[in-house]
Amino acid sequence: MTDALKRLSEEGVAIWLDDLSRKRITSGNLAELIDQQHVVGVTTNPTIFQKAISQGDGYDQQLSDLAARKVTVEEAIRMITTADVRDAADILRPVFDATNGQDGRVSIEVDPRLAHDEHATVAEAKQLAWLVDRPNTLIKIPATMAGIPAISEVIGRGISVNVTLIFSLERYRAVMDAYLSGLEKAKERGLDLSKIHSVASFFVSRVDTEIDKRLDSIGTDEAKALRGKAAVANARLAYQAYEEVFSSDRWSALENAGANKQRPLWASTGVKDPAYPDTLYVTELVAPNTVNTMPEATLEATEDHGEITGDTIAGTYEQARADLDALEKLGIAYDDVVQVLEVEGVEKFEASWNDLLKSTQAELERLAPSEG
Repeated sequence: MTDALKRLSEEGVAIWLDDLSRKRITSGNLAELIDQQHVVGVTTNPTIFQKAISQGDGYDQQLSDLAARKVTVEEAIRMITTADVRDAADILRPVFDATNGQDGRVSIEVDPRLAHDEHATVAEAKQLAWLVDRPNTLIKIPATMAGIPAISEVIGRGISVNVTLIFSLERYRAVMDAYLSGLEKAKERGLDLSKIHSVASFFVSRVDTEIDKRLDSIGTDEAKALRGKAAVANARLAYQAYEEVFSSDRWSALENAGANKQRPLWASTGVKDPAYPDTLYVTELVAPNTVNTMPEATLEATEDHGEITGDTIAGTYEQARADLDALEKLGIAYDDVVQVLEVEGVEKFEASWNDLLKSTQAELERLAPSEG
């Protein structure tokens, strides 16, 4: 059996796990994935934490202590999630040290209810960085209109950021611009640019889900032929934009001052449509200096039967543009699709956060010491 994950890493794709739970930490599973499956980072989001905390009894002791202290449910969630991120960061610390800070990182998201509030997002990012207190953390900020200036401000304060929920090429360019602006602010403040890192999480599978639904409603042979092409095309054009921005004079000045490139990160890489290969969003998006954050099922599928054949993005830009143009000709408006996906993305994380609040509140009440 070929070691597909090793080959993927050798092609310049950092493999991050899109999942975290206390059980994964305490059982030694995370350490094992790092040791055996080439995993060099971890991403979390409100949905991941909601699932982790609502399953099993791994959090009972901490919840019991929090209940005894009568903390608010919001504080309880922050204590629980930052504890997991801190522990995962410690497990990944050797990777962080070995890669000079590029990998070995754990991402934690600002409260998604703040997605449209710039100042609250900045304040929350500072608070999370302080709470976790590990150099190998990334604070996740959504690429909403309010998130863009927040990203610039947080980077400017020397806090490393994972920009999340990017769907459109235009917004991705705004994200890269915000990163460079943030680095320029940090430089003015005399901060060490070499210590600031960032990834830009460009979402993949959800693009196909939304566009395929629209293609199916058109129903022509021409429409059917375009199923499953949009997400990969969109991501490949994002990489083209990345290459342009990080070869500019503006970037060169920052690089000379010690700055790190903001790597594109392929997010939402679990395949939703069983008609497609389950490794589609891994094998078709291989390029140097990228990150692919995978749910465990995708990681296992890639290890089992992923065919890594080298760089699969170079030389594809013309075809990718043609695929997106063909959708426009069929009446599927790109701008509308990406706007729908951004709104949905924020709403889904908010819904997960609200579920997390409810389930944590229920656990606090269940474990509260009886009065007497």
